[in-house]
Amino acid sequence: MYRYFLELSYKGERYSGFQVQQNAATIQSEVEKAFAVFFRKSVELTGSSRTDAGVHALQNYFHFDWEDEFPQQAIYNLNAILPADIVVKSVREVVPDAHSRFHATAREYKYFIYDAKNPFIDDRAWYFPYKLNIDLLNVCAQKILTNKDFSAFSKRNTQVKTFQCSILESEWLQENGCLVYHVKANRFLRGMVRGLVGTMVRVARGGTEMYAFDQLLHEPQIATADFSAPAKGLFLINVSYPDTVFKER
Repeated sequence: MYRYFLELSYKGERYSGFQVQQNAATIQSEVEKAFAVFFRKSVELTGSSRTDAGVHALQNYFHFDWEDEFPQQAIYNLNAILPADIVVKSVREVVPDAHSRFHATAREYKYFIYDAKNPFIDDRAWYFPYKLNIDLLNVCAQKILTNKDFSAFSKRNTQVKTFQCSILESEWLQENGCLVYHVKANRFLRGMVRGLVGTMVRVARGGTEMYAFDQLLHEPQIATADFSAPAKGLFLINVSYPDTVFKER
């Protein structure tokens, strides 16, 4: 038995999230369906990082077990079967106990905001045609770097044992006409990035005072952040693993 990591990219607007759900189209269900069509046998996929309905990914992973060496030419066939908004980028053999979720050392997201109407990015960014104070956004981003408890930025009904996260990078950038929040951490809570973005935008717009933002960080109560930032602006851009996870070929 061989274990593999399957790397993929997708636009999430048509899907109810990454992992399989009852009576809903998800990224996992589409990939498993493509495997069943081409190989005429089922595969059980395990995801590395949940993304909510409507969220996109430049890179995400599943792991799966396969009886034989995986035929690399099958990637072409799987992509031919998959919808146009999902692509398998690679399938790499890993050590037998490698886990796409638990062996990930970091995850990295970007959130895109634009302020001038643009039909070509409307499905991939948040249209927010109001003045934002970028200095205040970056003050907030720096405060996030030193914080550990993100209870306020986690949506309710999340099944986690701890709300502690280690933030490795947190900054606002200008990219291709968009205002972009870039954040990297060892782990993220359900809805966390959208909660951070929505709340920071309120501060930068003048709707929330900085002391109130500090309270969310230092005196957190579950799900008290602003989660109004729409899913379509959020991209999972990278999932990191130690080199020792992958087998050399």
